[in-house]
Amino acid sequence: MSSSIPHFACLVLTGAGLFSLSATTLLPVVDDVVKSSLFTPANGFTSGVEGPAVDKAGMLYAVNFGKQGTIGQITPDGKASVFVELPDGSIGNGIRFSKRGDMFIADYPKHNILKVVMGTKKLSVFASEPRMNQPNDIAIDSKDRLYASDPNWKENTGNIWRIDTDGKVTLLEANMGTTNGIDVSPDNKTLYVNESAQRKVWAYDLSADGQVSHKRLLIEFPDFGMDGMRCDTKGNLYIVRYGKGTVVKLSPAGKVLQEIQLIGKKPTNIAFGGKDGRTAYVTLQDQGNIETFRVDTPGQEWAMRQK
Repeated sequence: MSSSIPHFACLVLTGAGLFSLSATTLLPVVDDVVKSSLFTPANGFTSGVEGPAVDKAGMLYAVNFGKQGTIGQITPDGKASVFVELPDGSIGNGIRFSKRGDMFIADYPKHNILKVVMGTKKLSVFASEPRMNQPNDIAIDSKDRLYASDPNWKENTGNIWRIDTDGKVTLLEANMGTTNGIDVSPDNKTLYVNESAQRKVWAYDLSADGQVSHKRLLIEFPDFGMDGMRCDTKGNLYIVRYGKGTVVKLSPAGKVLQEIQLIGKKPTNIAFGGKDGRTAYVTLQDQGNIETFRVDTPGQEWAMRQK
C-alpha cells in the first residue's frame, strides 16, 4: 500500500546529522557512517536463510545452511557448518533461545515449534498447532514464553500465537495483516508485531500472564516491505526493510532514529551478539548469506542470555 500523500522533501543539517524534512514526517537519511560488511560468503545458505540467533557462548545460528531443512552454526569469525538437520519435511524459520539454553525453531511446513537441547542436539516437537498457517518469526519473554507470527501469504492475512513453557498454544489475535517480525520489549510490557504487505508495525500492551491489549499503530511505512525485527536493551526496535536493503532503527515511540544500508537488498531477519552484544547479524535472501555491522546498544535477547 503506497502513500497517497504528496511528498515534498529537502535536506536539513542539524547538530544530530543530516535529515530529510518532508510534508509528513522527519526521517533520517540513510546512515553513511555505519557500514555493513559480509560475515559469511554469498550463497553459503539457501534463499531461505532466516532466523538468526546467538547462544550464550556467542555462536550464531541460522536456518538452511547448504540446503533447506538444516540449522547452520557460525563461529565468531564467520565459519559456518551444519549444526543439526531437521526431520524430513521440516524447514525452519525463526530461532530463539530459552534461559536454559534450549533452541526453539519455528517449523513452518509442519505447523510446529521444535526444540533442540543444545548439549546433546536432541530434537523434539515442543508444540504443534494445525490451525496455524505457518509459524514464522518467534519472540521470547523473560518467562520463556514464545510468541509466534503466523502469516497467510496468499490471503495477506495473519495471526499471533503464544506458546507457553508447557507447549500449550493460545491464539492471541486473528485476522491481522501478514504478520511477520515480532519481539518483546525489554520490560516485557509491550509486544511488537509487523505486517509485511501492509507495511505497518503494531504495539500491544503485554500483561504479566501473556495477554495482549491496547493495540496501537507504531509506524506505517510508505514503501517496501518488512521482515524480522529485534529490540535493543533501551527498547529501540531494529527492523529489516525487505526490498530496500536497509535496517531501520525505531524508538519505542515509533520515531525513526537511524537507517543502515546493507549490501544485499532482501534482508530477512536480524539478531545481536558479539562479546558486548553490539554486533548485529542480518540474514540476506538475495545473497544467501549474513552481513554484520556494529550498533551503540546491546541487543535485548543477548542481554537476557547473559543472566
